[in-house]
Amino acid sequence: MSALRQYRDIATDSASAPDLSVAQWKAVRRQVPLLYAMLVANTVILAATHFGAAPIELTVYIPALLAFVCIARTAVWYRSRTDEVVLSKAQAGLRSMVWAGAALAIGFTAWSFSLYPYGDAYLHSQIAFYMSITTIGCMFCLMHVRTAALVVGVCVLVPFTAFFLMTGQETLVAIAINMVLVVTVLLVILLNNNKDFAALIASRANIIASQGDTLRLLDENHKLANLDSLTGVPNRRCFDRRLQERLSEAQQAGKSIAVARIDIDNFKSVNEIFGQITGDQVLIEIARRIEQVKRESTILARLEGGTFALIMLEPTDAAAQQRCADAIRGVFQHSFEMPLGTVRVTASMGIAASRPEDTADTLFDHADYATWVAKREARGGAVMFTDRHASELIKVRQMEQLLHSADLDSEIYILLQPQFDVSAGVTTGFEALARWRSPILGEVSPGEFIPMAERIGQICRITQIVLRKALEVSVTLPRGLRLSVNLSAHDIGSLAAMEQLVNVVKTYPRPCRLDFEITETAIMRDLRQANVSLLALLGLGARIALDDFGTGHSSLTHVQKLPLHRIKIDRSFVAEVTTDPASRAIIKTMIDLCRNLGISCVFEGIETEAQLEALVTLGGHVMQGYLFGRPMPVAMLDSYLANESSRRAVRNPQFSAAS
Repeated sequence: MSALRQYRDIATDSASAPDLSVAQWKAVRRQVPLLYAMLVANTVILAATHFGAAPIELTVYIPALLAFVCIARTAVWYRSRTDEVVLSKAQAGLRSMVWAGAALAIGFTAWSFSLYPYGDAYLHSQIAFYMSITTIGCMFCLMHVRTAALVVGVCVLVPFTAFFLMTGQETLVAIAINMVLVVTVLLVILLNNNKDFAALIASRANIIASQGDTLRLLDENHKLANLDSLTGVPNRRCFDRRLQERLSEAQQAGKSIAVARIDIDNFKSVNEIFGQITGDQVLIEIARRIEQVKRESTILARLEGGTFALIMLEPTDAAAQQRCADAIRGVFQHSFEMPLGTVRVTASMGIAASRPEDTADTLFDHADYATWVAKREARGGAVMFTDRHASELIKVRQMEQLLHSADLDSEIYILLQPQFDVSAGVTTGFEALARWRSPILGEVSPGEFIPMAERIGQICRITQIVLRKALEVSVTLPRGLRLSVNLSAHDIGSLAAMEQLVNVVKTYPRPCRLDFEITETAIMRDLRQANVSLLALLGLGARIALDDFGTGHSSLTHVQKLPLHRIKIDRSFVAEVTTDPASRAIIKTMIDLCRNLGISCVFEGIETEAQLEALVTLGGHVMQGYLFGRPMPVAMLDSYLANESSRRAVRNPQFSAAS
């Protein structure tokens, strides 16, 4: 009973084991033709030996009918031998095999017993032999379908044993007992064999599933390694590899490719104003829009943050580059409607076509430089890399190398530009301006080396040099005069850089007479860290000035949250104060704001007496610009201060009255 129960449980499980059902069907359909061939052959032999002894119906007609059924089913099996094995078909075939096996077993058993009344003892023994050997053969052929093998065995063994035991003949009774023992052993063997077969199929299914998991993991790892997790486009690693491949293919074919670098302008402000989730949604939408407008052969990648890149195959001439630039510009012409509000961004773009001698690194370097030029000269536009840029880039790369290797302590020097209080008629201080005199490059414009120093991480070193030189000057200044030193975003945003600046200031005598000028762009990176840095400077006795006020983002928020002593109004407002009523209104508002907050206000870029007159009329006092003095070497400071009294009266009448 336990064996039958175990068999029933396992046979029942096959219905819920798709892989096992399919495997059973594949295995058994190769053996069924042999089964039917054996049945037909054994039946023909038994019928032939009884021909003449039994009626013709039993030796010809009925055996022919049974043989026809076997041949017909063999033909059906043969025609389906190449059919694809699917689960539903396999399960239906296994069920039909059980019922067909039972029907055929009963039919052949009944026909065999119908021959028993005819013939002598030899023919009786042949019937017993035919039934036993045929049953064993059929069970072996059905060994992979245990239910069918069991049904066939039971349908034959039970009536066989009962019938021959009832005959009372010792030989036939012995055959019946032998048949029971052999079939029982056979069933046990088949049970164990089928269990091993099921385990093998299950093991193979597990291996296949494991392989599937491995393939999925490999696919996932491939995506993680080559695709940007946010936008789904290729990442920097994939971009570098494809750029190398496409460039190599193009050079072998005598063709060229082009690389475009797309840098979203001030993207950090999107994260600060709307949050990182909205910023991520904007990046996803940007990638989607670019995918829609780019050529099918063009490869889009996201390199980092708000930076994307394109690899463009031919054509790569100037016209094709311009079409690409126009298409990308169109992506940013329409605003991005997000749940938290409407986001508007622009992007600066640099495009470079490959040359025969280019490597992947140099080609991308050209596109990167063109992007830098676009952000500096055509923000929100596109710049195509030309021969002029190539010559500039040589100088730029030389400058980068020199900034790393030069003796900046001796090559960096400062110029001083006075800040004049027109109401008191006196100079109140000077702004220390960094200059670089390279023995190789000569005089290098601060507009060139300061941005580059920020890019390559040398700006903190330059700030410390300028600070030391400014402190040396401040020691010699008359009482009441102060020095202004500019700090970069890297200085404000780095605790290590701020600690070094504080240590430099502490090495000089107190009190500290420094004003540190910061820009809104510098503090936008991390307002909290900026506050911490500025409080550290305040602890030294320094004062804080917000430079280029009005040109950044959320200026009033910065004025409210930062410990400021002074605001410097950007020269862009001063330049139009005599011609633009809106500029005058804005300046008047700024002056009133500073007065209400109790902080001073400095105007930059005063170049004409008309500008001075307009600012004084609006309430301005402290001025800085060429009208009051150009940046001067430190050696000229004593001469300037000695002539201070002669400059207290100038041509502007209101200035004279104020002094």
